[in-house]
Amino acid sequence: MADLASVAACALFAFVQGNPDQRFVFETCDPQVIEQARTLLTSPEPGGMHPTGTVVPGTADYNPAWRYHLDPASISFAEMSIEVCDADMAYVEAHLDEVGGAFLPASRWCPWNAVLTGELDPKIGKVRP
Repeated sequence: MADLASVAACALFAFVQGNPDQRFVFETCDPQVIEQARTLLTSPEPGGMHPTGTVVPGTADYNPAWRYHLDPASISFAEMSIEVCDADMAYVEAHLDEVGGAFLPASRWCPWNAVLTGELDPKIGKVRP
């Protein structure tokens, strides 16, 4: 279990991929990634960068709608990514057993059309005001 200092240093962010009813939540503890995400959320043109990370099978407490999550230590943002790592979150869910092979090699996911929607309050799992 993480100590309180490390938990306080982590942040949760959500994104959508076209369907506002389907959101994906990821956690990061990297101060640079947290700052970049916060900057993207306040940017007048938020669609320029997309999150990317390593898919890990298994539900995370902060992302219960999906049977997978992203490794918090793997999160970054990219302006451009290769096509082989692009996929819809529901497609990843449906093909989770294929992740790491020809589908999402090295388990790297980079959803091109992902748009950050907010930072979540880790205590309640809702977007912070």
